[in-house]
Amino acid sequence: MNSPASIDVNVSPGQSTAAGLLLIGHGTRDQTGTDQFFELGRILADRLGSVPVAVSLLEFQEPTIPQAFQELIDRGVQRVHVAPLLLFAAGHAKDDIPAIIRQCIGESPEVTTEQSRPLSRHPSIVELMVERISESLAMTNSPPSRTALIAVGRGSRWPCASTDMRMLTEIVAQRFAFAASATAFYAMASPSLPEVIDQVAGSGQFDSIVIHPHLLFEGRLYQAIMDQVNEAGMKHADVKFIVSNYLGPHANVADAIIDRSGLGATQNPERA
Repeated sequence: MNSPASIDVNVSPGQSTAAGLLLIGHGTRDQTGTDQFFELGRILADRLGSVPVAVSLLEFQEPTIPQAFQELIDRGVQRVHVAPLLLFAAGHAKDDIPAIIRQCIGESPEVTTEQSRPLSRHPSIVELMVERISESLAMTNSPPSRTALIAVGRGSRWPCASTDMRMLTEIVAQRFAFAASATAFYAMASPSLPEVIDQVAGSGQFDSIVIHPHLLFEGRLYQAIMDQVNEAGMKHADVKFIVSNYLGPHANVADAIIDRSGLGATQNPERA
């Protein structure tokens, strides 16, 4: 599927602009997830004002990274801030994206680049995660002493990414009065979500379990996690399971991207 390679920020053709932002998403075959990614691009462009924003996708779809990189050059950008839309540092952030950017620089050596860190535990992300979990808690009447939290990450073969997800769970859980909290992973890391659900629900200590899929957008992974929770619900019929929403194309995500890039002040300037 082809999509516009840039977000309109009212910069006239040929206008020289020192810096621009290149947003790089993973890519998904899910149309809703794709639409949400481009919506986030529009939010970013609105918040950055006159700073050009180009969006690109690493896999499955266009615009590709080289296409969006060239779009910024055509708009007069001399310094490209590469912003991987990734929650944690793993192979894409450390290897795949830098390799493609090096190819882009090879064709345009006059342009300088710098790559932002993944969103990780940025305060804006923490606050949005708290908001999503709070929305789910409103759907249960169980007291805190009978409620548990399970945060689910995509999973990665990179130990640092798994550790970061566990730390994020601990930080967020401290904002609530959950009787227990745990971290699970969908793939490539352990423990798996079904394993953690069986352990927590099977303990008999909880009436409700809030499941937070720590994902950016709608997609097959979110639906797969929903399926696992539904299966667990049939196995543990005495426990109420509430699945929180993913982060989504939210202003907090945009603010975290902007803050990581250093391109402008955000509502949460503190770095994590």
